[in-house]
Amino acid sequence: MRIKLFILSLSFLVSCNLFSQTTILDTIESGGLQRNFRLYVPTAYDGSEPVPLVLNLHGYTSDAFGQDLYANFRVIADTANFLIVLPNGTLDGFGQRYWNCFTEPGIGVDDVAFLSDLIDSVSANYNVDANRIYSTGMSNGGFMSHTLACELSNKIAAIASVAGSMDEDRFPSCDPQHPMPVMQIHGTADETVPYEGNFDFMPVESVVDYWKEFNNCDAAAEFTSIPDVIPGDSCTAEHYVYGGGDNNVNVELFKIIDGGHTWPGTALTFLGVTNLDINACKEIWYFFSRYRLDELTAISPEVISTKNKISIQPNPASEFITITTESNALINAIIVSDLEGRKIMELQNLAVKNYSVSLENYKRGIYFIQIKSDDLLSTTSFIKE
Repeated sequence: MRIKLFILSLSFLVSCNLFSQTTILDTIESGGLQRNFRLYVPTAYDGSEPVPLVLNLHGYTSDAFGQDLYANFRVIADTANFLIVLPNGTLDGFGQRYWNCFTEPGIGVDDVAFLSDLIDSVSANYNVDANRIYSTGMSNGGFMSHTLACELSNKIAAIASVAGSMDEDRFPSCDPQHPMPVMQIHGTADETVPYEGNFDFMPVESVVDYWKEFNNCDAAAEFTSIPDVIPGDSCTAEHYVYGGGDNNVNVELFKIIDGGHTWPGTALTFLGVTNLDINACKEIWYFFSRYRLDELTAISPEVISTKNKISIQPNPASEFITITTESNALINAIIVSDLEGRKIMELQNLAVKNYSVSLENYKRGIYFIQIKSDDLLSTTSFIKE
């Protein structure tokens, strides 16, 4: 079996007490192997309503603990209320952890089946929203996220790859079953997974073109030059958004000019030239939060509706949102917070069936909204464009 050896070497001698007590270490059996993983349960989680699940996959030679530290979604998860699962890959012939996404399916460890089993296991023990399961990862984990988009699209609503690509051997097996939102973040000076590709790895722009064409996105991108707010990081960022895809799917590229094989925004900048003008974790969650599996497929909304479902329209929005309950309850209170947990608005004693909120003074980004009524307590999110 040909295994491409590459990608982030990340070894940390850091005490486990850096992490919250809500980090759970567990194992499941999959494919005849005992597989272990970390699960971060946010402080906001109480099991009363379904929450999103984010797979955060490590790079080659790294592990779940290293990825948890390097690509830290925990602060965002505490506010946005989503679970983070960080599994470990198996050991290759050199004793290094990796994800088996560089061979044709059926050769070696079946990591697609393992990650599918892991999703099922977490969902059996926690209140997971099956329509909001996402995958991201660093390097080898980014490759694996693309593989899940291709081969596990019945469970994955969107993916983001940081410093990863698609493998030439695995690519012919790509067969997504629905429009697939994809974000790619990649440095032009990445020497491990070259931006221009090599004999094993597809060029980054070819990967973007594949997903753009698969989703029937616009041929031309909406381009934004990210302000160089941290000139000392030795690199800059460009953002390309290919919109207009089927079922409102976008394909997005953050092109890190002169950036290395690194995770933008990480605190661990000693691993190479790291862009600090963007925070990859925030950008990825902003991207993920816009997509639901039931809106990408032909699943009937009635099948997944709940008794006290909250409707927020439009979402994303630029001028206003209208909040409506689908039960007979009246809305008594509305609390809006930003991604960092800061309270933006609080309204009490409303007693209305629906309510419109002006977004005139809101900045672009994700906001979390808590709705209270006689028989309802719900927290969800909306996006200000």
